[in-house]
Amino acid sequence: MSEEVKLVSGRTGRTVYARVHPNEDLVQAVEKICLREGLSQCFLRAGLGSLTDACVAFSSGSIKVVRGPAVEVIGMTGMVEADEAGNPVAVLHGVLAEPNGTISGGRFLPGQNPVCVTFEIVLEEWLPDAVPAGTIAGARSAPVSDAMGGARA
Repeated sequence: MSEEVKLVSGRTGRTVYARVHPNEDLVQAVEKICLREGLSQCFLRAGLGSLTDACVAFSSGSIKVVRGPAVEVIGMTGMVEADEAGNPVAVLHGVLAEPNGTISGGRFLPGQNPVCVTFEIVLEEWLPDAVPAGTIAGARSAPVSDAMGGARA
């Protein structure tokens, strides 16, 4: 496998603590918070709460719907980047504790993950170094095998 890895230098900026209210979609709420706070790039550092229902996608392309009444999110990570029009696009992944006790997880699909009671999140702004158009400051490109210190199996 010959993938490219891009390393970008920068620094963290503001930290935003936010509460998502009942019946708001988790992914869309994170995007709205970023828009309101002027975050064009950020990382989701923490998230804790429950969803009425959950809908996640797997890397295989399959989708899993978990019916509530309360699906607990017990671990979460993600990032937000602006699209070409400047709108924030969140990609969030989580670990779910289903009502029957099964543990699952995946990438939350926008518009299909309504918050149950409340959901607390922590976003950390990412400020990439200023770069001339078409380049990445301090970026190095290398095949994944080189970046990982040898060939990948």
